[in-house]
Amino acid sequence: MNVSRIALAGGVAASTVLLLAGTASAHVSVQPQGEAAKGGYATVNFKVPNERDNASTVKLEVSFPTDHPLASVSPQPVAGWKIDVTRSKLAKPLEVHGKKINEAVSKVTWTADGDGIEPGFFQQFPLSVGQLPEDADQLVFKALQTYSNKEVVRWIEEPTEGGEEPESPAPVLALTAPAADTHGAAADHKSGEAQETKETTASSDDASSSSTDGTARVLGIVGIVVGIAGVAFGVLAGRRRSA
Repeated sequence: MNVSRIALAGGVAASTVLLLAGTASAHVSVQPQGEAAKGGYATVNFKVPNERDNASTVKLEVSFPTDHPLASVSPQPVAGWKIDVTRSKLAKPLEVHGKKINEAVSKVTWTADGDGIEPGFFQQFPLSVGQLPEDADQLVFKALQTYSNKEVVRWIEEPTEGGEEPESPAPVLALTAPAADTHGAAADHKSGEAQETKETTASSDDASSSSTDGTARVLGIVGIVVGIAGVAFGVLAGRRRSA
């Protein structure tokens, strides 16, 4: 009897732990394909699981951070979903590749054309984003998940460092250190091109100089031959007169 009770209690406890773990992890999240390096561009996926047994997810709205706006946001088409990209004017223009950007994407909305994400399934929504900030370690995206029964789940709570995970955490994209100094690489590339051009010009100059020297030698030889021919002609002419 005691053994049975202990086994039953253990099973209930294990089931509770698994249930809570599943509930805690089943939320809208964002992950990069590879790495999301500071100052670069990345492809990210918003992963949306369906947490309801009696309704489907029919809409996802993702708001972009205003403290670190992204000038370039390109969604990848997803079968069965309509995509709307909302852009807003920036209070402070961005400078990207030497150009001033006065507006940036503030929200992307995916709306299901059909059944959406049914119970027991999840869907990924890919985006190409950039230029990622160089002065931040992460980007926080607030998301709204709408179900077919009109229920809206707000994934908007920002996590705190060292604190417990919020009940409805917002998707967080962790940024990694820059993979390479692209500006330095560009400078090296330009330097290499300049050096190559310089070497090519030098080679052309050398070839031109060599060609000029060769022509001078040929003309010199021709001159000598002509001179010798002239002398010989003069001598022969003198002998004919004497005869």
